[in-house]
Formats: sequence, structure tokens, C-alpha cells
Amino acid sequence: MQMGNRGHKRAETADELPADKRACTLSEFRPSTSNSSIQTPTNSTHETHDADMDSSSATSGSARSDGEGERDSAYGSCDSDNNYRDYYRRGSSGDQTKFNRVLSSLNEDHDESGQLAALTELCELLSFCTDNSLSGLMADSFSPVLVKLARHESNPNIMLLAIRAITYFCDVHPRSSAYLVRHDAVPALCQRLLAIEYLDVAEQCLQALEKISREQPLACLQSGAIMAVLNYIDFFSTIVQRVALSTVVNICKKLPSECPSPFMDAVPILCKLLQYEDRQLVESVSTCLIKITERVCHSSDMLDDLCKHGLVQQATDLINLNSRTSLSPPIYLGLIGLLARLASGSIVAVRTLFEINVSSILQDIVSRYDLAHGMPFNAMVDGQCNQVHEVLKLLNELLPATTREQDNPLASDKEAFLTSRPDLMQRFGLDLLPVLIRVVNSGVNLYVCYGCLSVINKLVYFSKSDMLLDFLQSTNISSFLAGVFTRKDHHVLLLALQVVETLLQKLPDGLLDSFIKEGVCFAVDSLLSPKRSSQFMFSTLSAMEYSDDASQKSASRDARCLCFAFDTGQCPTISRTLTCKLDKDSIRNLAEHIKTSYFATEAINPEKGLTDILQKLKTLSSVLADLVNTHMNDTISEQHEEEFYCILLEIMSVLAGKDPISTFEFVESGIAKSLLNYLSNGQYMERKAGVDGACCQLCIVEKRFELLGNLLLSFRDPHIADFPLPALVRRLQSSLASLETFPVILSHSSRVRSSYATVPHGRGTSYPCLKVQFVKGEEDVFLGDYLKDVVNVDPFSTLTAIDGYMWSKVSVNKSEQAKSATLEESSSFRSRSLDSVESNSMLSHANEMQEERSFSGTGEIASVGDNLVNSADLKDLDNTVEQEQEGSVNKSTDSHGCSKNEDSSPKLFFNLEGQQLDHRLTLYQAIIQQQLKEEIDSSLSSKLWSQVYKISYRKAVNPKNNLAEQCSFQGHDFSSSDKATRSCQCVSFFSDIFYSDFADLNKFSPTYDMICLLKSLEGMNRLRYHVMSRDRMNSFLKCQIDNLYDWKVEAFGVSQSEFVNSKLTEKLEQQMRDPLAVSVGGMPSWCSQLMASCPFLFGFEARCKYFRLAAFGQPAVRHHVSYNDDVGGINGMRQNSGSYPRKKFLVHRNRILDSAAQMMNLHAHQRVVLEVEYNDEVGTGLGPTLEFYTLVSYEFQKGGLCLWREDHAASSCINGSEADNSKILVSPLGLFPRPWLPGVDISNGIQFSEVTKKFVLLGQIVGKALQDGRVLDLPFSKAFYKLILGKELTVYDIQSFDVELGRVLLEFQALIERKRYLESISPGKSSMDLDFFHGTRIEDLCLDFSLPGYPDYVPESVSDSKMVKMSNLQEYISFVVDATIRTGISRQVEAFKSGFDQVFPIRHLQVFTEGELERLLCGERELWDSNALVDHIKFDHGYTASSPPILNFLQIIQEFNYEQQRSFLRFVTGAPRLPSGGLASLNPKLTIVRKHCSKWVDTDLPSVMTCANYLKLPPYSSKERMKEKLLYAITEGQGSFHLS
Repeated sequence: MQMGNRGHKRAETADELPADKRACTLSEFRPSTSNSSIQTPTNSTHETHDADMDSSSATSGSARSDGEGERDSAYGSCDSDNNYRDYYRRGSSGDQTKFNRVLSSLNEDHDESGQLAALTELCELLSFCTDNSLSGLMADSFSPVLVKLARHESNPNIMLLAIRAITYFCDVHPRSSAYLVRHDAVPALCQRLLAIEYLDVAEQCLQALEKISREQPLACLQSGAIMAVLNYIDFFSTIVQRVALSTVVNICKKLPSECPSPFMDAVPILCKLLQYEDRQLVESVSTCLIKITERVCHSSDMLDDLCKHGLVQQATDLINLNSRTSLSPPIYLGLIGLLARLASGSIVAVRTLFEINVSSILQDIVSRYDLAHGMPFNAMVDGQCNQVHEVLKLLNELLPATTREQDNPLASDKEAFLTSRPDLMQRFGLDLLPVLIRVVNSGVNLYVCYGCLSVINKLVYFSKSDMLLDFLQSTNISSFLAGVFTRKDHHVLLLALQVVETLLQKLPDGLLDSFIKEGVCFAVDSLLSPKRSSQFMFSTLSAMEYSDDASQKSASRDARCLCFAFDTGQCPTISRTLTCKLDKDSIRNLAEHIKTSYFATEAINPEKGLTDILQKLKTLSSVLADLVNTHMNDTISEQHEEEFYCILLEIMSVLAGKDPISTFEFVESGIAKSLLNYLSNGQYMERKAGVDGACCQLCIVEKRFELLGNLLLSFRDPHIADFPLPALVRRLQSSLASLETFPVILSHSSRVRSSYATVPHGRGTSYPCLKVQFVKGEEDVFLGDYLKDVVNVDPFSTLTAIDGYMWSKVSVNKSEQAKSATLEESSSFRSRSLDSVESNSMLSHANEMQEERSFSGTGEIASVGDNLVNSADLKDLDNTVEQEQEGSVNKSTDSHGCSKNEDSSPKLFFNLEGQQLDHRLTLYQAIIQQQLKEEIDSSLSSKLWSQVYKISYRKAVNPKNNLAEQCSFQGHDFSSSDKATRSCQCVSFFSDIFYSDFADLNKFSPTYDMICLLKSLEGMNRLRYHVMSRDRMNSFLKCQIDNLYDWKVEAFGVSQSEFVNSKLTEKLEQQMRDPLAVSVGGMPSWCSQLMASCPFLFGFEARCKYFRLAAFGQPAVRHHVSYNDDVGGINGMRQNSGSYPRKKFLVHRNRILDSAAQMMNLHAHQRVVLEVEYNDEVGTGLGPTLEFYTLVSYEFQKGGLCLWREDHAASSCINGSEADNSKILVSPLGLFPRPWLPGVDISNGIQFSEVTKKFVLLGQIVGKALQDGRVLDLPFSKAFYKLILGKELTVYDIQSFDVELGRVLLEFQALIERKRYLESISPGKSSMDLDFFHGTRIEDLCLDFSLPGYPDYVPESVSDSKMVKMSNLQEYISFVVDATIRTGISRQVEAFKSGFDQVFPIRHLQVFTEGELERLLCGERELWDSNALVDHIKFDHGYTASSPPILNFLQIIQEFNYEQQRSFLRFVTGAPRLPSGGLASLNPKLTIVRKHCSKWVDTDLPSVMTCANYLKLPPYSSKERMKEKLLYAITEGQGSFHLS
């Protein structure tokens, strides 16, 4: 080799060449399509000029944009296009002449200098020409000449330029590869690589081979290119190594089915390269090995050969979560698939994987792979891009099949190995059995469930009895199997039966009692005797059919049959054509065998084998049910209460006692249904039509809640060992997790095609549409025919929206048709506007940011570019979409499900396959609901989008009467006599506590009972103060306590997190990650129904994501992250605004509210992220924007606006920092609207119209802050948050913002009720001694009929001289309550909501509690602790965590009081509070860097970059000096943004 002298020799040759003839790489003038390119620098001005000229001509001739053409036309140059084409043709003709001249020179000139000059000119020509400049004939002519020169041994410069010309030919004219291959270019290049003499020649060969391998991979393989590029790969730089591996990747992607030897020789080198640190290099090598393994997976010998070179060890190290190399998701999954293929055919691989303890690595993967939050992209049911699915494939291949097949020696080898190494098998089971059970219980889809069960079945089958005992110590296998038996799929049930049989066979004495207690034996019996099936737990099994159609349902659908879901060597497309392996009698036969062999004794007969606990609970349930039926129509009496209390106490003693109760025992006892019957007085299944008896029923329900609440919320009964409420909640959660069968519907691919929806709005969509043929019902004579045949329908539009569209088309009413035509024309105009916007987005990548206006499932989408958008255009577009909101899922119904508008009643009924579709659902939801009646978990069939659905329509039959009747009760239109006591009742809560309208859930199912009882208990826990206050009041009126001086109520509630169902949360998270989840209408209906009725069942993070999906549509697609990285959930709300365009707005500091009003008037309705720039200041971005929202918050808290209760007296204020009128109101319990007397327009010189304007602006600000993810510093009271959430306030809520007033009103109410009670039990007896309040007669209190604290607030019907006495005390209480929380503030609250609705519908907030809404809006109350500071602060640019100034800094901020912490946060971030999630959610992360000072360091001050949360801290000489300067900076450094 002569590599040592190559550099010097090459330089001399280059210097001898003229500047305009020096060769250069194509990548200098044209973007290279290879992974990397090796560039030769050039500085020729002449070349640059030529490049610009040639490039412009080529672009103009071949790829001129429309915009350029329009611009030319606008200038009137009508001949410019023709002139340009003529110029281009002349240029191409000139190129052909030059090419011919160069070809002649190369053929005729045998002088090396002439050949060198000709090759240089050829490289220049190829650098600037296009594909159209070259013909196949020209490429064919040059190929033999260039190949010959590439073999030129005597002159390396000629070789270099010839190979460079070959590279350029392949790049400019890819079809040239075929001509080059024909003339043996690949062997020539391989020869130069194998006999490597000159490094730059070898590098150019690698580039040429990479280009050729794209078009001719087979020829490269046959010529030995793989070994040629890999042989000396260590000599090259990393960039060149990447090019070499790209060649191998191109070849391996097209490996032929024969001649394996050329690529098998490369395996040792590839396995060695897996140890390199360069990620791109390792991923290329991994791709090659994955493709090679796929190619040889059917040959055990070749798989064994692969394993001999350390491939198993290297691949296992790479999938380890602690691996030093982070891989992209496709490669990571491919490596797991590689191991699965090796294990499927190589005993060497199986042995190696067991010996290196792969189970520990796989356990970590599945355990840390958080199914709720960690999946970085969409889950696919076909096993592509699904991590858990690939891991299950590997696990299934590691263990042999339980059924022996002919000619399968590998299975025998696996079994023999596991038998000989029981220690490995034991470690495998201890690692994986618990995590697999946890995965199944977490709510995964059917495919993952089947895969986990398959592994568990094999694990149990091949384990010895003593091993099983060790496995089962940490898991409740019986409870797990009982939960699996609630699924309907035949494949899953058969696996569960096989596990049961094996366990009973190996552990006959150890598990039988557990199977009886957990209900496994009942499940087996239910499969055999549906009529004798369990009453609740396994009632779904009785409806199953065992037929050929049922067992082979998967084969008939376009989804992969579970029998082949985890076959590593089977192609998915082939497996869909295979017949299901299950026999129609396989389940019944196995169940019969189990029952006959193990459940034959009388003691475990399902009819008689009841456990003592189950018998006792059933008895108590029956007693409670009988008691409810007996006293259903009776009046409330103490005797009845005592009877109920005794039986409830006994039930709670059992449930919270020391004896363990299984989920099966709890469900099967019927306790949940009996408790619901008790609480609802037997009415929880009723729709409660009509008003008659409503008040009486509510009184009974309230008394029942008080009685049960007294038992559950007070911890004073010695008979109960455990706190009863959490014990009952945990039982219900476990039961719900075992019983629920809500489907997770996943689409087939991660990318969905766009389409155009004709119905109902006529617009482009980013998702496919459903093909529908609307047909008039046969018996309907009142409607016309729909003229169009098959139309595209937006799948995520509700049937209500489709109803509105169709009614205008098929109604025979002429006036309505005329109106319809007008609307259609308007809709057509809007459609064109939307389409024009949509078409712009088609030019961008599929992952470009989109603005999506899809409220509750409409799926309306309008794309907005990255540039600032014209306000008028956005407003027009927004108004268009607002008109389309009538089709949203919940738009036409309020929170109770009643129509707000009579015109929203359906005019048409739609039927599909003979079944009427529910108008509350989207068309997509209605269709999948029908398809999934017999299948629980499923994937979407591709036929869903290609199939034509024939939907018949008919006129709706008078639906208004029923709706009016239903709403009349839910509205509680009480008579005047009831209004007196209404203020003391939680009317809105008790009226709909039992009403949960689930379109796809059987109300007679135990799942419905569990959900309803959880809803009741959650409400009881949330309103525990109300419930226990009523209990204390009852004790007072019965004279059990003498006074109410101490109105402290002790209620032992539970954390709200206890009501979160982790399994349902997991399912919702999976569903929201699906590509079709562009709106809530793209998910199964149970998601929106459960979220509307029982949002507490879902975790806070999941509800945040659902809220943004429902309110704003699908967020921007997240970038792929490495599987080796930890993937967390959403960090606060700030980052969620990234998918919208940004709009800057100029703000004046001295007119904050005026600027805010102007900003909201322009942009409240727009989907843009607002950024603030202050007048005469240079700062802009996140920091100034957050400070703007902080300043606006302070403006709304200033006195003199008459907005809040504290604004009625100057004594409630403290002086602000600017002027006398800038006093900030003190509100320790939070802000609550100041009452205004209806009809009064001015008070204290303030116009009420100005007050309502301020509340409208406040609503806009709050809505915009939530949309953009900004933090406000507005201390609203809990009661005001309840009003925002649409909840009704009662007298008990007054104490949350005015303690004294609320306490006095409750004491007054207690006096009234005590007097009524005593008079009722002793009629005729004087009650004058009961008219005393704290020893003073009511009349002597000298109370007049004015609102306390607001002397001007006097009802019109009351004279000024009217005083409060015992006879009108109830009237006074009602007046004060009404003025404080209803009539007096209703107009302000409505103004706030109207402003909020301009941003997005405020009803979407109802998925949160008051405390959660405060977290979203105002961030965290607790700012930080010492641990959070170290964990979530970044130190950089001169500082580390151990630097002395940093240690001083951390000590200082830990010593800050609350106000100093707020000032520090405002100084650094612009907001005085952290976002939801605390410091961990701060984005960007808080960073402390060293500030380099030009002066003496102790005289300088800290400075910040608020947009980056970036603090520049000088290294002060002492802690005291640092604290002094830091406090000075955060105190005096507020109020402006300048360069630092």
C-alpha cells in the first residue's frame, strides 16, 4: 500500500490543474440524496457563476413554480415563458455537444494529461446538468470508457476522476446504474476497494457503490460489494463508514431467496460494528442484520451460524434500557424482532438468551413501558411499531409450544434445555409472571392480552410444582384468571382454561379453595351451563355462542386471527387467509373436562359451594333490598332510619373487616345494587319523568345519603376495623376493573389519508371519510328521495349534524327547501374558503402544525401557516366553524343531557341494518358500536372505509314530548313552597347522581352498578362537609346537642385519587394516541360518555389530554423519541400551545386593561398563540407574555372596580405600589363576585355595564390563558370555580368565601328546623323559648331586610322598616342566600361565561374539579422544596451542582419566605407561580449560569432571560452578598424588559 504518500502526491496534481478545471463534488451544487457525501472544497468564482446560471435555467425549465409564472404574467412579459424554454433547449443542446466532445476526447486521447482534463470537464458538466440533459444512449456510451479508466493502475488521479464521474452519472441519471452494471462497473469498484492503495480513491468508490446499490442491489450483492465495502471499513472516518453501511443496507433490503453465502460472510464484521458508538452507524448495521435474519429465518442451521458471532449478546445489549446507544423506535423494535426470529429457529439463540438473563431485560422494558403515558407513537395491532407486542413475540418463541407438532425437533430441544436448567426457568418465571399479569390487568387490547396469556400458559405448563409455588407467592393468579374469564373472545377463554387445567393438575390442593373464592369454578360452570351462570360476575358468558361462525370470526374480518398473531415466521397478509385453529367445541370440551376432573365433589358444586363470606353478604344484600322495598313509599321516620343504620353498619363491618373478600364475592353478593337501591329509594334505574313527588324523593335521597355518610365519613364506630369509605371504594374499583369490557378501537396504520366530506359541511378532512348511501324508508311518504347515490360523510360528525343536512335535502316543505338552498349556497362559500386553507396545508409535511377547530367530535380542521395570519380572515373562518358546531357531540345538550333548544330535536331517524342509530353519537361511533356487539376489543377493519353503508331515513315521530318530560324533572322547577328549603339542599347533585346515560352499556349489567355507586360515593366524598353538616344539624334539632357555638364538622374523606380507575385511564390513553383520534368523535362513545358523567374515573393527566382534544382538536404530532429514553407525560400546559401560529401584540404598561381589551377583541376568537411586546421595551416572547398575564391579574384585583365582595369597604384593602386607586384587594378565601341588586345600574359611581364588560374581559383572559398554557395569579374562591364549572351553589358554599355569614345562616336554618321538629312532635306546645340565637331573641338582633355588608341591597317588595323576627327568619335566609350566590351575581357570572365562550366552550372544563381547574389556571400553590431544587434546576456555563456559588444560591432560595419565592419566580419566569406540576413542568428548564462581570463581582447584579428561564448569577464572594444582591434584583428589577 502507498497510503502514506497519497496526500502529498494528490495535492501536487490538484495544484497543477487550472482553477476552472478542478474537479468538485456534486454535493456542492445539488443536495445529495445519500446519507453523507465526501466533499472536495473549491473556491472558483467562475464555477459559482456557472452554477448559478445553469441551476436557474434548469429550475426554470423543469421545475418552475406557479408563483413565478404568476409574477411574470403580472408584469406583462407574455413571451417570457417561451423565451425561457428556448434558452433551456439551447442549454441542453449545448450540453449534449459538450458531452460528445468529452466522450471523443476520452476515446481518442491516450495521453494521461488529456484524459485528466477531459474527466475534469466531464465532472463539471455533470455537476451542473439535470436528468433531462442526459439520455440513456449517452450514459451507455460513457459507461465502458469510465469503467476502463477506473481500472487505470498507473495514474490514481484518473481513477479518482473516473469513479467520481461514475458517481455523478448515478446521481444525475439514476438509470445509468443499469448501463454501468452491464459494463462491469461494480467488480471494478470492488477491486479498487479490496486492493486499497489510495484512501481518496477508496472513499470515492464507496460513494459510487452507494449510488449504484440503490438501483442495482442484486448486482452489487453478486459482485461481492458487501465484503468489498466492509473489508477495510476501520480505515475510514465515521462519515465514510456511514456511506459504506448505506450500501450494505441498500443491498440487504433486497436480498434474494437463494445464494445466501455472499451476505452471510459479512455477519462477523457486522456484529463487530454493533459495538461502535455512532448511533447512525449502529442503526444501519442493525438494519442489515434484521434483514439478513428475516431472509434466513426458515433455516435453523443458518440461524445457528448467525448466533456464533455474538449477535444475540450484542442485540440484547442494545435493547437494554441502560444501553449507551439510543436507537430510533423502528430499529429498537426490529432488534427485538430479530431476537424473536433467532429464538424461533435456533436452539443456540434460546440457550444464549436464557443464560444472559434476557428475562430481566424484558421485564424492565415492559415494566417501564408505561402503557398510559410512555408510548411515543401509535400502537398497531399487527405487531408493527408496538413494543409490547414484539416483546411478547420473543417470549412466546423462547418457550416451546404446549402442543407437539410433527417434525418439530426444535420444540423438543427447547423443552430438554429448560428441563435440564430448572434454575433458568425459575428465574424466567419470577421475572416475568408478575409483570405479565399486571399488563393484562392494565387494560391492554385483545392482541396483547392474548400474547401475555400465551406466555403465562407456557410458563405454567413447563414449570414444576415447586416452581409454581414460588411464582404464585407474589401474585393472585386466581383473581387474575377470574378477570380474564369476563372477556368474550374464544381464544382468550381457551388459554385461560388451559392455565386452570395445568394449575389444578400440578397444584390440586393449593389452588382449589382460591379458585372457589375468586369465582374461577363459577366461570367454568358458566361456560357449560349458561342458565346457571353467576348472577353478576360472569353473566356475559351466558350470552356466548359456540359455533363455527363464532370461533372463526377473525378469519372473516380483515384483522389478523389471534391464532397467528404471534407467529414470528408468518407473514401477516398470509395469516389473514388461514383458517382459525379453534374447534367449535374446544372450549366446551375443556371446560367439561375440568369440571369432571376437579370440580366433581358436592362441596365445590357452583350451586352449593358458596363461601361463608359470600353467603353472609348475599343475606345482608337481600335484607337491605327487602327493607328498601318495604319502606319505599313510607314517610321518613326515626324507626326506619334505625333499621337502615343497623343493616348498613353490619354490611360495612363485613366489607371493612379483617376477613378477606374477593372481587367475585363482592360482585356476586349484589351488595352494590342493594346499596344503590337504598340510596336512590329504588329509583336509580328510572328516568324519573314528571315533577310529581320529585321533592319528596329528593328529601328521601338526601336523608339516605346523610345516614350512609354518617357511617362512612365518621370514624367512631368500634365495630369497624378499617376506615369504611376507602375500603368500599377499593372493592368497587377492583370490581370495575374486572368487569368492564369497554373496547379499545385502534386503526391499522399510523398515517391516515386525507379526504373530502360532502356531508354535512362540505370540506376537506385530514382523515378518511365513510361512504354512505342514504335511502328513504319504505313506509315514509312525507319525505323526498335523496338524489345523490353514494356520498362521502365526515365520520366524526354527529348524527344530529347529518340530520340537519339531510332534512334540508329531503323535506318536502317548499319554504324549508328554499331556506335549505340558501344555507347550502352559504355552506358552499364557506367550503371553498376552508378548502383553500386546507389546500395550502397539503403542500407541507403531514406532521406540520395544523389549527383544528373540533369541539366534542366534529373534526373540523383548518390549516394555518407558520406566518402571522390576517385577523379578518381568521375571524371569518372561525365564524364559519362556529356555525358548524351544531353537530358536535355535546353542543345540543347541557350537562344533564337535555336539549337546550326545542329546534335541536331530531327531525329524522336513521337506521343501519335494521337498527336505529343514536343521534348523540357520531356516525363513526354508531357504526363501530354495531360492529362490536359481539367482540370486545378489536382493530378497525380496512373495509370500514371502503364499504358502502346503506342508511335509511324516516321522519322522527314527535320526540319533543318525552324530552320535555325528562327535562322537567332534571330542571327541578319547584313550586314556591319548596323554594324555602331549597337553599339548604344539594339539589343539583341528588337529582342526577344516579342518572348516567351510556348508549353502549347495559343498565342491568354489574358494570353499570359499580360506576353508579362510585359516582354516588365520589359525590358524597366531595360534598362531605355538606353531608356531615346536615348530620350535625339533625342532632341539634333532635336536642342531642344543645348549641351550635362550635360549628366544626369532622369528616374523614379520602383522596380524590382513590376514585381514579387505572385500567380505564390506560384505555383512554391508548385510545387518544390512535391516529383517528383527531377529536373525541373519533373514539368509542364510552370515552365521552364516561368523561361527561364520571370524569373522576380518569387520572388528571389523561383528563388534561382529553380536554385539549375535545376543546381544540388533535395536537401536533410528537417527534419520535428513543425507546431507551424515559418518556413522561405532559409537563404542564405551556407546551401544548406549540401547534398554533403565533401573534405578537403591542402592550402599554400604563394601560394594561385597555391593552388587554383590545387584544381580546381582536384575537379572543382566533386559534393563535399571543405573545406580548411592551411599548418602548426590547423584550418579547414567553417572559413578557407571562408577566402581562400577571399584570392583568393584578389589575382585576384592584379596588374601585366593584367586581368582588371585598370591594365594598376600603378597610379590606391594602395600599398598592403605584397610586391610591391601585389598592389590591385582600381575599384570604379567594375572590367571589360582589352582589348587585337586579335593576340597579349604578352603585358608588360605577356603572353596572362597566362591571359586566370587565367580567366579559376576565372570561376572555381566563379562556385565552388556558388555551395558550399561561399562568394567571388570580386567587378565585372555590365557590367561583364551581360556578365556572356549571355547578350550583348552596348555603353550605357560602362559608368557602365568607365564613361568618355562612356560619350564621346555617345556625339560623338550624333554629328554624329545630322549632319545626319540636312543634311536629308536640303540637300545641308553646315554642317561644326556641326563638333565641346564642341567648338573644331574634327580634333583639335588630336585623333588617338588607344584605349584610351591602345596605343598599334591599328587595323591592320589602319596606325599609321591615325587621327580621322568628316568623320571617326563613324568608330572610332565602333572601340572603339568593342575593349572595344566585340572583345577585347571576349577571356577572353569565358575562364571564360569555367572554370565555368566545375563546372555546366553557363546558369543556367540566371534566375537572375546582382544585384541578385552579392548578391549570394558576399553577401550583406550593412552589418548591429542597429536593425539587436540586432535581429540576440545570447548572451550566461555568457552574455545576457542587460549585460554591450554587451551594450558596440553593441555601438562599430555600430560606426565602413565600412572598420572596413568588418575587423570585416572577423575576426569572415572568409569573409568580409555577405551572401545574411544579418545577418539573417548567419549560424551558430553570437554568443557572455564571455571569462574567467586567467590574468587581460584588457590585454587579443578577440578570435573567425570562423567555428561557435563564438566570445569570455572578460568583459573589459570600452568601450574604449574594442574598443582598438577589433580593435587590427580584424586588427592584420588575416592570421592564431590556437587554442585559
